[in-house]
Amino acid sequence: MVSRPLVVIVGPTAVGKTELALRLCEDLGGEVISADSRQIYKGMDIGTAKPTAEERRRVPHHLIDLVEPDEGFTLVQYQEKAYEAIDEILSRGRLPFLVGGTGLYVRAVLEGFSVPRVRPDLALRKRLQQEAEAKGSGVLHGRLREFDPEAAAKIDPHNVRRVIRALEVHEATGQPISQLQRKEPPPYRILKIGLTMERKALYQRIDERVGSMMEMGLLEEV
Repeated sequence: MVSRPLVVIVGPTAVGKTELALRLCEDLGGEVISADSRQIYKGMDIGTAKPTAEERRRVPHHLIDLVEPDEGFTLVQYQEKAYEAIDEILSRGRLPFLVGGTGLYVRAVLEGFSVPRVRPDLALRKRLQQEAEAKGSGVLHGRLREFDPEAAAKIDPHNVRRVIRALEVHEATGQPISQLQRKEPPPYRILKIGLTMERKALYQRIDERVGSMMEMGLLEEV
C-alpha cells in the first residue's frame, strides 16, 4: 500500500504550476487534483486562474467547481474528497498530481491532519470577533493560552480567525484543539516538486496575469 505514488506540485501564484502539471500528466498518464481553496467555487473562474476548458480536455481535473460561492466548504470536506480522488485515480492505473498553492490544503492531505469535526458556530464567532475588535486580539489569545498553551504557541495572536476557531472547538468539545489535531500520514509514496522564481520575474508574471484577467472580464466576474 505504501508504494502508491502521489506527485505534488506547489509554489507561489503565477510561478508555472499549471503548465508543468499539464506537461507531466500528458507524459506520465496523470490527472490533476486541485489544491486551491478558491477553485472549488463555481463561477469564480477568471480570478482564480481556473484551468480552461481546453486544459481540462487535455488532462482530467478534480476538485474544481464543487460548491456555489455562498456555500460553506470545510478543510475536512476537502481532505476527504482529495483522498477519494487520489484513490480513484490510482485504481484506474493513472498517476495523481496534487497541484495548488493553498498550503493548508496540501498539508492536510500530505500530513494526514485529524481535523476536529466541529461545525461553525456563527453566533459565537460574531461575538468573539466583536470582542477582539473592542479589546484587541491579545485578549482572545490570552484566553486560549490559559487552557491550550500548545495551540497558543503555534497560533499568531494577530491571526484572529484561527484563535477564534480554537476557542470554538474548545467550546463545543471541552477539549483543547491541540489534542484533537493529530497527524497520521497517508500511505502514499510522495514526490513533492516545489517551484520558485526570482522575485522580480515572478512579480512581472503576476502583473501580466492581472492585466490579462482584467481584459478577460475579472471586474464583471467579481
